Parts: sequence; structure tokens; C-alpha cells
Amino acid sequence: MRKNGPDLLRWISVGLLLAALALVFFELVTFSRQRANLPRGLTIAGVQVGGLDQTTASERLLQAYSTPVELHYGDQVILLVPAAIGFRLDTEAMMAAAELARTGDDFWADFGNYLWNRPATAQAIPLRSEYSPAQLDAALRDIGARYDNPPMPVLPIPGSPNFQPGRAGSVLDIARASELIGEVLTKPSNRRLNLPVVASQPGRPGLPTLATLLKQNIDVAGFDGLAVVYVADLRTGDEIEVGRYQNADISLKPDIAFTAASTIKIGIMTAFYRYFDGPLDPEADRWLTQMITLSGNDPADWLMQRIDRTLGPIKVTDTLKSLGLDSSFIAGYFHLGSELLRDYQTPGNSRPDINTGPDRYNQTTASDMGMLLTDVYQCANGGGTLLAAFPGQLKQAECQHMLELLSQNKIGVLIEAGVPDGTRVAHKHGWTDSPLTQVSDAGIVFSPAGDFVVSIFLWNSHEMIWEPSSKLVAELARAVYNYFNPPASPNIAPKS
Repeated sequence: MRKNGPDLLRWISVGLLLAALALVFFELVTFSRQRANLPRGLTIAGVQVGGLDQTTASERLLQAYSTPVELHYGDQVILLVPAAIGFRLDTEAMMAAAELARTGDDFWADFGNYLWNRPATAQAIPLRSEYSPAQLDAALRDIGARYDNPPMPVLPIPGSPNFQPGRAGSVLDIARASELIGEVLTKPSNRRLNLPVVASQPGRPGLPTLATLLKQNIDVAGFDGLAVVYVADLRTGDEIEVGRYQNADISLKPDIAFTAASTIKIGIMTAFYRYFDGPLDPEADRWLTQMITLSGNDPADWLMQRIDRTLGPIKVTDTLKSLGLDSSFIAGYFHLGSELLRDYQTPGNSRPDINTGPDRYNQTTASDMGMLLTDVYQCANGGGTLLAAFPGQLKQAECQHMLELLSQNKIGVLIEAGVPDGTRVAHKHGWTDSPLTQVSDAGIVFSPAGDFVVSIFLWNSHEMIWEPSSKLVAELARAVYNYFNPPASPNIAPKS
């Protein structure tokens, strides 16, 4: 037995060695087969693909990312198929990155980790994909067309100065929805989204709609003379001018000349502040107040004489011309028997088709007065044509004082009668006496929804009656006010 003992141990050792080699070989074969697949712990685009072959991994990716996106619009559920918006996975690039992850590490180092059951390093390959923004936009617009509750716009009531309220609505926020869907498309799970829906307020009709309404009101009033209405939105700078003569449209290129009457006193006040700095002396300040609030002609003459004893009206006219108001002038003093200092030919009084018989001493147009008021308003707010045309001569505080004076002109009729009580109106009115052939009022209305200029001039070849004429001016002003301040609109909930 002693003789055979070493041989037995040798054979046992050899057997154990062969068994170990066989086990190593078995593990090597198993590891090699496993290494042919993607590494353990690998994710592609957020999808677990560790241990899978590339074909199976591709199928799993496609399955995850071809799942429809569940869109919720209120109570409505819409399934958005990714292919419908051109969604495409770049599987070739992602699989190439996965192959690099599989073969990038040393074989024997990986085998050692396998034998010792060391956990694999987690690797993540980012999503690579694309979709068509144009196709997504088209799909969202289709959803909006089916499920939106569009607002109903504010609409005029034909033949009246009033507007019927619009209706608020709710619409899909397409831009935001596009961003959110783009994010959801990058997720392999939880592909659900509540679409953003926003309240949509009713739009105000455009200024051409207001122009149509003004014409209707002129016709309904039975006014058969000439009516010119100029309107300017002081927030946007948009403007319209309506001309109606004997119930038909009339061209306002160039605008039609009227007797300016007392509306020219806006120009006198502007010119006076051009030549004299505020604060004014008590006498000049009193004259300005009397000229604007009491429509005094003597104070107007005294102010022009301060500018130039002989040529004061011409200096006022030159100021207006410098502002581009080519059809506005005052050619003499107001007092009876004053000399005509200059005979002005303007675009407004040179039209061959219509002649209102404007005073040779004192003329303007609806648009000239409207634009002058716009200039004063902009100057009072620190900008505009007045400050640019007369640098260092006119100041913001002076324009603010001009608006204060115009706001103190309280008469209770014309534009003032067309706006709600308490509304600030900075205006100057004017009309002819014996016979009453012209009525005019030009002002700035300070309203809750925005300030605006309205300048209204009426003329007829025969004597007008005060009551219906002044009422028409008020109704036209009311129509403009209601356009800028439409009635409140009820809200509605999104469609269910």
C-alpha cells in the first residue's frame, strides 16, 4: 500500500486538474456565448437590453418607441402614432454604439469579472431619433380644429353705435404642445400628456369695421350733408378717416377743408407754447384758459399778438405747416374788420368736386385737427412730432398743461355726450352761427381700454338744426368709444 499511495494521489491530482480545466473551459464557452450578446446592465434610449442579441434589442426598442402617445384634450383622448409625424429611430447608430460597448473592454478582464461574479458596469446609450415638426404641427392643428372652442368676436350692431359682446373661448396652445410632445417622444414609457389649453379672448373688429358702422350711423340719422370722421388709436398709431356726402362715400385724398372756427385755437395754444416757455405769466395763463375753456376770441387775439403784434396768425400758421398740417391756417385776427394777412391755397380748399365755403381767415380739416391732437398727446408722454420739430422750444410739461386745459373744456354735448359720465375728454369744439352750417369737435378720449383721438366735422349747404346735428356727433363719438371699449364677454369652458 505504501508503494501505490503516491500513484493514487497523483491520479487524484491529475483528475482534479482536468476537472478544473474542464470547468474553466465550460465557463469560457458560456462566457463567450454571453459576450456575443449585449453587455449586462446596458440600456439603449432608456430601454433595458442587457444580455439580448442585437436583433432582439432592436425589436424591443421599436416596440417601446412605436407605442402611441396618449394625448388628453379635456375629456377627449387622442392617440398619436409616432409614425404619423415622421418619428424614426436611428437604430443603426445606436446599435453601432452598443457593439462598441460590447467589444470595447479586454476579453480576459471581462472573463475574470465573469468568473468572480463581479457586477457589470452599467452603460447607457442615449436616444437618437428624429421627427417632422411640420407633420406634428399639422397634426396639432387638426386636433385644434376638432376640439377647440374658438372665441366669438365682438360685432357691431348695424345702424346703432353699439357692439354686441363677443364670447371667450379656449384653444390648444400649439407651440407649447409641440414642445411637450417632443419631450414625450423621447420616453420609452409613460407616454401620456395633458395638452395645454389656453383661454382665448374675443378679438376686437378691425378699424374698417368701425368705418362701416360710422357710415351706417350717419345714414340712419338721415344726415344728407358732409360728414368727416377721423379716428386714431393712440396705442398703435392706427388710424381711419370716413367721408360721407349725401349718403355716399367721398374721397378724402386730399382731406376736405372746413371753417376751423374755434378748433383752430388748439393750434394757437401749441404755437404760443412754441414761442413762450412755461410756466407762463398769470396774464398769459389766464388768456389761454379763457381761450380754451370759454372759447374766447379776444384772448386768442391777445395771445397771437404776444407772438407777433402784426403777424401773429401767420406765425401760428407757420407752426402748423412745420408739423405737416398743410390744410390748416389762420390768416387774420378774430376781431371784426381785421385784415386778411395772407390768402392761403391748400390741398383741402383746392378740390374741384366739393366746396364747404370755408372761411378765408380760418380753415382746417378733420384729419389735421386729429393729427395735431395726436402730436400734443405724444409730446405729453415724452415723444412724437412736436418735440422733434421744435427741439428746445416745446417741452413735455407744456404739452401736459395743454391737455389739462383741453380737459377743462366742459360743454356736455358733442363728443362729451357720447362717452360715459366721468370720462376725461381733452377737446375743442367749434361751429358757425347764423346760419348753422357746420358743427365740429376734435378731442382725445381717455378710456379704460385705451386712449384715442376722434375728430368729427359736419357741414351742410343749408342751415342745420342744432339738436339732431349735435346728437349725430355724440352718436358717432359713442360708436368710437364702444369700439375701443367693447362690452364684457362671457367665458366658456373647454369642450368636453
